[in-house]
Amino acid sequence: MITNSTPSVHPLQAAFFEQMGGPQQFQDLFAYLPDVYFFFKDTNSRMMGASSAILKRLGVNSEYEVIGTSDFDHFPSQLAHEFVRDDQAVMRTGRPLINRVEIWYTEQRLLDWFVTTKLPIRGRDGSVIGLMGTVRDYSGAKEEIQAYSEVDDILNFIHENLDRKIGVTELANIAGISSRQLHRRFVQLFGLNVQEFLAKTRIKAASDALIHTDDSVGEIAARFGFCDQSAFTQQFKKHIGETPLRYRKRHHCLPRI
Repeated sequence: MITNSTPSVHPLQAAFFEQMGGPQQFQDLFAYLPDVYFFFKDTNSRMMGASSAILKRLGVNSEYEVIGTSDFDHFPSQLAHEFVRDDQAVMRTGRPLINRVEIWYTEQRLLDWFVTTKLPIRGRDGSVIGLMGTVRDYSGAKEEIQAYSEVDDILNFIHENLDRKIGVTELANIAGISSRQLHRRFVQLFGLNVQEFLAKTRIKAASDALIHTDDSVGEIAARFGFCDQSAFTQQFKKHIGETPLRYRKRHHCLPRI
């Protein structure tokens, strides 16, 4: 049996990193990569560092302000719970999460779709001591990820028809595959089944309207296909973690970029 005895780190590379005091200086590189946001956390999902672009998205002036904070300090509780859940899965299993599409903040502090990658950080003894990750705008990243192009027509259709109920069968017909195959594809790409993705997309659009317009909650509920204000409030609280009115009031208090 042939075994690979090549060391994981070349001696020259190890010596170079030792001279640097560790490879952490490479963090500075991410500040100059367009549309890439970099962060790293400890095993408790507390922020240990982030690129300047993320600091702007979170509305803070210095990295010092985010050290030790968690996603619960910056995002609605339901979104923060999902981020931390993924963090813990990566650190527990040691397996990276690659190109997960999820909701995050735009420069205007509105919610939109982004692509996230998370990898475990290991200590000198090989144990997981945290994770590092990047966030990229979905519209830019999707061109580099062939898998998303396969459902791009469906995503465009969803965005163009947020004001009415959209059926899974209708989307499957557009894709030319069965409903079961469509569900499986969405779970693979987004970590959500089709119904969950539809609900989150409508909630995301409604959250933007809560901030960008003075329309009533009832008007916004009707615009995005909810049967009434009560159903909209229930779904909004389920996905965002607070009522539409509380979200609108809290968001208006956030710093503008």
